[in-house]
Amino acid sequence: MMTMIMIINYLVLIICVLISVAFVTLLERKILGYIQIRKGPNKVGFMGILQPFSDAIKLFTKEQTMPTMSNFFPYYMSPIFNLFVSLVVWSVLPYEIGFLNFDMGILFFLCCLSLGVYSVMAAGWSSNCKYSLLGSLRAVAQTISYEVSLALILLSMIFLIGGFNMNLFNYYQESTWLVWFYLPLAMIWFVSCLAETNRTPFDFAEGESELVSGFNTEYSAGGFALIFMAEYASILFMSALFVIVFMGGSPCSILFYLKLSLIVFIFVWVRGTLPRLRYDKLMYLAWKSFLPISLNYLFFYMGVKMLCFVTIAV
Repeated sequence: MMTMIMIINYLVLIICVLISVAFVTLLERKILGYIQIRKGPNKVGFMGILQPFSDAIKLFTKEQTMPTMSNFFPYYMSPIFNLFVSLVVWSVLPYEIGFLNFDMGILFFLCCLSLGVYSVMAAGWSSNCKYSLLGSLRAVAQTISYEVSLALILLSMIFLIGGFNMNLFNYYQESTWLVWFYLPLAMIWFVSCLAETNRTPFDFAEGESELVSGFNTEYSAGGFALIFMAEYASILFMSALFVIVFMGGSPCSILFYLKLSLIVFIFVWVRGTLPRLRYDKLMYLAWKSFLPISLNYLFFYMGVKMLCFVTIAV
């Protein structure tokens, strides 16, 4: 009975995430429209509010093209696996309603983060297109590079909160947000999230100017829609994780979703403001700037934790 309730809860969560993805795309198009001094979608439904659903119907009813020289099975399964990983990772959020919350949530998140690389790599390789392959190679190098910084920042937090359960972040942020103590790390985390989700100014996997459309060049209709949904589900999840780790709050409160909306707005704001970096600058930023800073902070917080233990022992 308990297992059935958990499954139903998870299915409800997935439906809510997919609806959120639809409205995040609308929000993005509206914000970018006003940044570029135009309206954005405003014809379908009241003020364009039904635009995401009309786009979804259009994409899923179009003909699915299958390149004759592609490796069919990985080509077909990559978008499905990509969306699957983006939705499974939502189970680590610390809901207080008897949900799939478990003690090793942070480790599970890091595992899912690493799995996302394989779907992009398989999508680029199996398309049998040089542009798709280049886009997937860029995405893999970029994701692996920035995962190191993300893991080190999470490790510094784990040293201080003393566990892998995300509920601990709520417990330690009842009186004040951790972002005030971790401001440099919070900024590094946010920039790394932009790189992990392949967002501007780090969208090298989808470099239209030099790679046509990147790793998804050969995809159309449903396959393209699944890749698109996976990207926006990842943006939403990384925003939710940023709120939990640095700004506190339970996912069962309205304030949590207001903070999440603010972070999503900043994701879009960055896209409307900054041009794409050069690729070597991106890798330089990861290995020469973020990695040393994250490591130094990790050793610093390890020292703080040891000092606390020594003080308590004395």
